[in-house]
Amino acid sequence: MNIIIIGCGKVGQTLAAMLVKEKHSVTMIDVSAERLAGLNDDVDAIRMQGNGASISIQREAGIETADILIAVTGSDELNLLCCVIAKRAGSAQTIARVRNPVYNDELNFIKEQMGISMIMNPELDAAREISDVLRFPSAIEIEQFAGRRVELLKFKLLPEFNLDGVTVRDMDVRLKANVLIAGVERGDEVTIPDGKFVLRNGDAITILATPAASEQFFKSIGMKTNQVKNTLVIGGGTIAQYLADILAGMHIDAKIIEKDRERCDYLVEHLPKATIIHGDGTDRGLLDRVGLMGAQSVVALTNVDEENVILSLYVKEHSKAKPVTKINRLEFYGMLNKMDLGSVIYPKYITADHILQYVRALGNSIGSNVERLYHIMNNKAEALEFAVKEDSAVTGKPLMELGKNLKKNLLIGCIVRQGQIMIPKGQDMIMKGDTVVVVTTQEELGDIRDILR
Repeated sequence: MNIIIIGCGKVGQTLAAMLVKEKHSVTMIDVSAERLAGLNDDVDAIRMQGNGASISIQREAGIETADILIAVTGSDELNLLCCVIAKRAGSAQTIARVRNPVYNDELNFIKEQMGISMIMNPELDAAREISDVLRFPSAIEIEQFAGRRVELLKFKLLPEFNLDGVTVRDMDVRLKANVLIAGVERGDEVTIPDGKFVLRNGDAITILATPAASEQFFKSIGMKTNQVKNTLVIGGGTIAQYLADILAGMHIDAKIIEKDRERCDYLVEHLPKATIIHGDGTDRGLLDRVGLMGAQSVVALTNVDEENVILSLYVKEHSKAKPVTKINRLEFYGMLNKMDLGSVIYPKYITADHILQYVRALGNSIGSNVERLYHIMNNKAEALEFAVKEDSAVTGKPLMELGKNLKKNLLIGCIVRQGQIMIPKGQDMIMKGDTVVVVTTQEELGDIRDILR
C-alpha cells in the first residue's frame, strides 16, 4: 500500500521502519529537515520537507492515490487538520494521534464528524497498560485479547516456584492448570516451546490463559496475584493524569509527585481522589517522607528516561514496591530489557503496534482481519488476534493435521467460539466465526491463512 506519514518524530520513524519492512511504500513529511535526515538510512522511504497540513504538499506526496495517511506530529490539532485535508483531497484512510485529555470524551464525536478512520491516544493506552500491571503486579507484561477474556502474561521463573528442569508437558501434568506456555526468553534467545522444552530458573515465561486460569496457575506456583492497594507516581504528566483516573475506579490510592507548581494546581483541580505532592521525585529524602517504604508500587513517569531508570533501580534496592518504568527513547530497547526495571512501558511502541494492526487488517479486508497485534518477548515475537470470517485452508481441519503445514516457530494459542475459550488440543479445529490468537516469531502475518507454509 501507499502510505503517507506526517511527523518524523520517534513514533513516525518507528512506524516508517515497520511499514517499509512489510513492503509498503512510505512517504515521510516533516517541517524539519534535521528530523528527516535523522531517519535511519536503512528505511527506504521518500522524505519530503514541508507542512503536512498543506494541500499542495499532500498532493505532491501523492494523497490522491494514497491508501493511508497517518498524522503523528506533536500537535493534536495539526494531526486532525492533516486528516481532514487528506479526506477532501483523496480517498485515503486517515489516522490521527490525539493526546490531550481535553479531547478524550469527544474522540468519538471528532472521529465521526471529521470522517477520521482511527484516533490514537498513546498516553491513555500507556495508562491502561500500567493499570493492568498494577492489577496483577507479579506479571512483567500483560496483553489482552478477545474482549479481555484472554490474557498473555509474562513473568520470571524463580527458584521458589520449583519448576527448574521441568518440561512444559510435565508442568501441565503437575499443575493441572489450563494455561499454555506461548514463549520463553532465555538470554537473547526466544523460543516457542513444545512439550519437551525444559524450563530453567531465570527464564522469562509468557503464558496464554483466561484471567481465572492464569490466577489459578500463579497461585499453584506460589505467586501473589492480588492487585496493589496503593501506588506512588513520579511525574505528573498526561499519562499520570489518565492513570490516576483509572486507578480511582480500581480503588487504588495514588500519590503523584510533580515538581512544577502550576501543573500541581491543575492536577489538584482535575484529580480530586489523588494526593498531589509538589516536589522533586528524584529526591531520596522526599521519597522517604512520602512513604516509599509503604508503597506497593512505584510508577516512574518523568520526561527523562535516565531518571526513570535510576528511580526504578532505587525502588528495587530500597523497597518491596513493584516498579513500573516509562521509556520514550526506543534505541536502547534491547539493553533496557536486560535490566531489572520491573515492568517497562514504551508508549511509542504501543502506538506503533496499534497502527500496524490497523494497516494489516486494512490490507486484507476479506477472509480474516488482524483484530489485535502486540510485539512481545523483547520485541522478537508477535501475538496476533484474527477474526476468521470465511472458510479457508485453515478451517475445518484438526490442528494435529494442520500442524504439518504450519510455519515454524508458530503456535495457535487460543480459539474463541461463541464466547467460549479453548486452549486448543490436537483434535480441535478452527471454524468460520472463530477468533484465533496466534503467537509467532514469523513476521508480517496479515491473515489467518498466513500461518501455513
